[in-house]
This record gives sequence, C-alpha cells and structure tokens, in this order.
Amino acid sequence: MMSMTFGVSTSVTLLFDFWDVHGPAGMVLSVFVVLLLTVFYEVLKVWRVWLGTSSKLAQPQSAYAAPPSSRSDSISVLESSPSESSLTPIESQPPTRITRNSVLLHGIQTVLHILQVTLGYMLMLCVMSYNTWIFLGVIVGSALGYFISFPLLGKT
Repeated sequence: MMSMTFGVSTSVTLLFDFWDVHGPAGMVLSVFVVLLLTVFYEVLKVWRVWLGTSSKLAQPQSAYAAPPSSRSDSISVLESSPSESSLTPIESQPPTRITRNSVLLHGIQTVLHILQVTLGYMLMLCVMSYNTWIFLGVIVGSALGYFISFPLLGKT
C-alpha cells in the first residue's frame, strides 16, 4: 500500500509506468520536467485571460446595473452600494452577430481550457505521489510561472 505522507525518496513512479524514477539524476530531471510543466500551466492561464480580454468578442453585459448616483460624496458605504433591490434594468443591447472569428476564438479558448484542465490534473497527480522533491518542483514552477507571466497581462 502506498504511503500517504511526504517523503524524500529518489525513487518514484510519476503519472505513467514508463516514468519510473530511480536515483538522484532521474529525480533531478523529473523535478525539472515537472517544474517546466507547471510554468507552462501558469503561462497558459495568462494566455487564456489575455486572449479573452484582447479579443473584439465582448462579453454580453448584464441586463441590470446599479443606478447612477446623484448624491454627494458624503453618503455612507452602505447607502451607496448596490443591493438586489436597487438594481434597475438598463436598455438591452442588440444581440451581437456571431462571426467566423468569434467562433474560431471560442474554439481556441475551448482547446486551451481542455489543455489547462488536463495539465492541472496531471500536476495534481504528480503532487499526489507524495514525493517532496516533486512537490517542491510544482511549487517553484508555479511561483516562477506566475512571476514571469502575470506582468505580461498589463502589456496588451
């Protein structure tokens, strides 16, 4: 039976039977591969967000919006925050025409989503090997991927 506690062994099987690690060199290579997969996962998250925000395909706005405030700035936060009862319908926009580009964009985002979910579950299974080195590879890869990719969101 597999141990359910973290260990620092250099012997582990990751994801598939052919990814069987024995020895320090194999562990270093496996940690590096897992780190790169995690960096790619973080970059993929940012790419999906960037693709959605930089495209011409605007998200439909809500049919309800907070009414414009005509009071002074001395209103308390509770009085100025919209509640369910204070939301008033706004004029609805005419439905946007579905174009070939919007369908293509949606298809690309769907494929990227499937890739992101699959990669996320694979990384989760790597962590569930309960190997400390693999776990640290995922954590460092996530931090490195976030550090590299999230500043790119501001440069659209």
